Amino acid sequence: MKVDLNRIIEAAEYIQSAISGIPKFCVVLGSGLGGFADNLEERVEIPFSEIPHFPESTVEGHKGRLVVGMIDNIYIMAMQGRFHYYEGYSMAEVAFPIRCLLYLKVENLIVTNAAGSVDPAITPGDIMVIRDHIKLHGDSPLRGVNIDSFGPRFNDMSDPYPKRVRELTCECGKELGIELKEGVYFYMPGPSYETAGEIKAINILGANAVGMSTVPEVIVAVHGGMQVLGLSCITNMGTGMRNQVVDHQEVIVRGEASAAKLMALLRLVITRWPTL
Repeated sequence: MKVDLNRIIEAAEYIQSAISGIPKFCVVLGSGLGGFADNLEERVEIPFSEIPHFPESTVEGHKGRLVVGMIDNIYIMAMQGRFHYYEGYSMAEVAFPIRCLLYLKVENLIVTNAAGSVDPAITPGDIMVIRDHIKLHGDSPLRGVNIDSFGPRFNDMSDPYPKRVRELTCECGKELGIELKEGVYFYMPGPSYETAGEIKAINILGANAVGMSTVPEVIVAVHGGMQVLGLSCITNMGTGMRNQVVDHQEVIVRGEASAAKLMALLRLVITRWPTL
């Protein structure tokens, strides 16, 4: 699927008609992490199925709706669920919601995910601030004709997760007594979990965690000039690192177990972000 500006405009204008302003943030909530949106005040909930041209979320642990509301008097949007390449969507479809945010002039994006660790120093229950990512998968959400109003044909990716945002997040973690880790996220298209050999190779290449989401959305967000924060909830050790079988239900359960401290962290980061 190529990027279709008319579809983006139609979807974005539908969203705008259902809400009362332009949110300062969008938070994308990964597997088992959707509860954050349930705590927003003055909520407006929009099922993905009602938004023109939006894909449908098919993964367990993803409610598939857009929630807009207030947190400490800051107007934000949250996506309870996201879309993945392994579901059969093109990269353009995976990143379609981010294009809609760019059209609406939403300035900041926080992406969360459930990820597996490939680093013995990062273990289940940890929250990892994403410093950088690695994507060796050949396809890109920017492939095809470039729409100059969204960003340049060849965009800079030297600092996709800005240092000042990461530093602020780590300061908030210390204030809350949450020990945050920082590392590199490796994107795999899925849906199979990695083999032990792949996990070893991913670690050798310099990554600390691996997952099947986030990177396509971040590429489009950075292309369009958004400020991005990425947070991984570590739900399991990679294949071969422990004597265990990786299971999606475990990912959901572990994600939900980390949700309380993630929600506290998100709230504080969002309230401090405007001072950057």
